[in-house]
Amino acid sequence: MRYLYIRKDWPHFRWDAGRLVPYLSAVRFQQGRLLGKMQDLGYQLKEEATLAALTEETVKSSAIEGQELNPESVRSSLARRMGLEAAGTRPVDRNVEGIVEMMLDATQKYASPLTEERLFGWHTSLFPTGRSGMKKITTGTWRRGGMEVVSGPIGKERVHVEAPRAETVRHEMKRFLTWYEDKAPGIEPLIKAGQAHLYFVTIHPFEDGNGRIARAITEMSLARTEESAQRFYSMSSQIREERKGYYEILESTQKHGMDVTDWLVWFLDCLGRAIEKATELTSSVLAKETFWRHLKQRSVDLNERQRKMLNRLLEALEGKLTTEKWAKLTKSSHDTALRDIQDLIRKGILKQEESGGRSTAYTLVCEQTV
Repeated sequence: MRYLYIRKDWPHFRWDAGRLVPYLSAVRFQQGRLLGKMQDLGYQLKEEATLAALTEETVKSSAIEGQELNPESVRSSLARRMGLEAAGTRPVDRNVEGIVEMMLDATQKYASPLTEERLFGWHTSLFPTGRSGMKKITTGTWRRGGMEVVSGPIGKERVHVEAPRAETVRHEMKRFLTWYEDKAPGIEPLIKAGQAHLYFVTIHPFEDGNGRIARAITEMSLARTEESAQRFYSMSSQIREERKGYYEILESTQKHGMDVTDWLVWFLDCLGRAIEKATELTSSVLAKETFWRHLKQRSVDLNERQRKMLNRLLEALEGKLTTEKWAKLTKSSHDTALRDIQDLIRKGILKQEESGGRSTAYTLVCEQTV
């Protein structure tokens, strides 16, 4: 097999613009419709929608590589760094903090140049202990050995692409970064986003973590196309669902010269499906907005403890809501917690679950969230 980087015309990608027009038009329409819908929300709600999307992106990007992160830990870390009230107190480990740092840097500072130093920082954040699992790796620098793009469980890996020799990586990455930051008109931004993902993955410049960094670059590229740090959908979530097709198209693209039209068709199609599913990611945020608007229309008076706990319920509180949990989370007495809950029951906001008993639990009245 002659890989892309071995060809004489590397890295000058070619594509059939005419064939891509309908795919580009469809994705641009979907982007516009989603952004228009979210524009009507207030700043706080848009930030919470971004929190939901970035949590999904971070968790699923790691899952593609077989690393399972706790979604609540990821959400807590993101919320704290974004300055949201829902930051919570769940402890997080260094691995979660590292990938969160990278994702926020890529999306919230999307307009800042992508540099060698920045990529080294991302890589170091991904592996704060200098290990990938049980294996010690070199972080914050280009790889020094061979590299393959593989998928499948340990012992049954399938090799899709063999990356360039280690001694060429510095030169290849210097050329990639120059190309990525080239502001000259000519390449449609979404086309460039798809090419950037393929270009980076083909080089595979690090000893580990290349897939996660490639997807962070994709998120950065998409933020640039929308000129917004607010994210409302997750590309990695969709790639996770379609990972078999993802690895197949990466492998196939390496075999067909510098014409990357098929890859770009797949990329745009996958992106379109990710945007279509944005409603699932933002549904809790939209439900929260509807909930509070409904209470405002009814002129319902609530104290700060009640507002805090209602928000926790709307954000999918772990486990059932009991008087004990209310008291613990609001740092109040059992009697105060019970008075707060009974007040919400009288106002038709909470209801007692039928089970009863010592661990009586409470849930939101459905009509409040529709």
